[in-house]
Amino acid sequence: MAALYRRVLLKLSGEALKGNAASGIDFPTVQYVAREVHTLLESGVQVGIVVGGGNIWRGVGNEGTGLDRATADYMGMLATIMNGLALQSAFEQLGLEARAMSALRLDQVCEPYIRQRALEHLRKGRILIFVGGTGLPYFTTDTVAALRAVEVGADILLKGTNVDAVYSGDPRVDKSARPYREIGYDQFLADHLKAMDATAISLCRENHLPILLFNMNSPGNIIRAVMQGDIGTLIKEA
Repeated sequence: MAALYRRVLLKLSGEALKGNAASGIDFPTVQYVAREVHTLLESGVQVGIVVGGGNIWRGVGNEGTGLDRATADYMGMLATIMNGLALQSAFEQLGLEARAMSALRLDQVCEPYIRQRALEHLRKGRILIFVGGTGLPYFTTDTVAALRAVEVGADILLKGTNVDAVYSGDPRVDKSARPYREIGYDQFLADHLKAMDATAISLCRENHLPILLFNMNSPGNIIRAVMQGDIGTLIKEA
């Protein structure tokens, strides 16, 4: 089966990498992601990944610590680097070439993010793992994913999460909340839906980049999102 997309940007939340644990990195989950991506590469798909850090540290919501927002966000960027290195190792264990590229300079463990170098890695079939956020505070990893997807010319932004779709409300508290199969950027923003950062949605809208949000925890779903696209919620121009 031919893939629907030639080049994809996969956004993985840090929470998705913790498995069933309260925090930290669940290495069987990381290995599962590596196997799914391996299958995509064998189908000729070029893959970039942006990974969050919420399984280790959340830059937002740490008001009780006494840390200012910028410091907390920089700590979150470092957490994404730890997750990225774990993913890189899992890919290498499968014999794949992977590069962790960081916007936050940490040259002893990651390549610095340089767009032209990133494009060359993708053309050579290497997996790119974008870490370190934008290198600046006050930006979510959703926004980083949208930015990198646009920069490298991805055909779609895939957001792998712990939920199976975008809902009209919080299904945990609103029993009438319904899942969307498709939704337009404008409606997503007008309804103040929380499944993805509004800045990321706006950036994708401006650049006509579709987004597919899906549950990545079911085996085969990452492959299915790229090969069939019949899961989750597609966010696009109405």
